[in-house]
Amino acid sequence: MPMFVDNSPPGSCIFCKLVAKEIPAAIVFEDPQTLAFMDLGQVNPGHVLVASKRHAANLLELTADEAAAVMRTAHHVARAVMASFEPPGLTLLQANGKEGDQTVFHFHMHVVPRHAGDGIALSWPRKDPPREVLQAHALRLRQAMGTA
Repeated sequence: MPMFVDNSPPGSCIFCKLVAKEIPAAIVFEDPQTLAFMDLGQVNPGHVLVASKRHAANLLELTADEAAAVMRTAHHVARAVMASFEPPGLTLLQANGKEGDQTVFHFHMHVVPRHAGDGIALSWPRKDPPREVLQAHALRLRQAMGTA
């Protein structure tokens, strides 16, 4: 993830300022709930950020409708990135919390065109728990969702 970290308080963060048009941005798309703009730290040409307009620090602070709106915009932008830049791959990335590698604490999603050797690494160690452990985890989640 990038080295930039925005420590501004809610409502005055860099993305809130972009949404309010207080600072300039290369805007790609805007609707009532989302703003899509070029990432200043372009990994590859066509790297776009899609942010919720309302300040929400992370996914859990969004409403379901806002989350859906961000994904609709990311889908729309991804199609444009593929048509315009013709990358061989594409990554959607969304991080939550410091330990999740979030660096700007205003909900956003990266739409990143991907190329071989572009320096992005998305890997982790597999732990391969036994089926019984996975079933127990699934039960805990169903209970939390009220679907058990």
